[in-house]
Amino acid sequence: MIKVLVVDDARIMRNILKKTIKEKFDDIHIIEARDGQDAIDLFKKEQPHLVTMDITMERKNGLDAAKEILKIDNNAKIIMVTSLGQEKMLSECVQVGVRDYIVKPFSKERILSSISTALGEK
Repeated sequence: MIKVLVVDDARIMRNILKKTIKEKFDDIHIIEARDGQDAIDLFKKEQPHLVTMDITMERKNGLDAAKEILKIDNNAKIIMVTSLGQEKMLSECVQVGVRDYIVKPFSKERILSSISTALGEK
């Protein structure tokens, strides 16, 4: 079973991502976090195969959370999902080891392509 941690402070965005992912992948378990600190805690506990993470969140932003997750597991697969206007932050995300990024509003095809690539599928 594939575990995916979906991190976003907006419940509607988590629901959209969950629905989109479940349409493509049958054997999947989705875990949700609403901020970066929850993401770190759940990453340690659940050890997901993939993390999708918003950048702008309360308590701990996605960039800081990604850095901490990559310290825990430098092979962690993280895809940032963020709004337009975060280009500076996105380039820093890529520099620290984030696998990919998706800009909202995203297409279903774009998110599924990024996830498939990160999980090693074509």
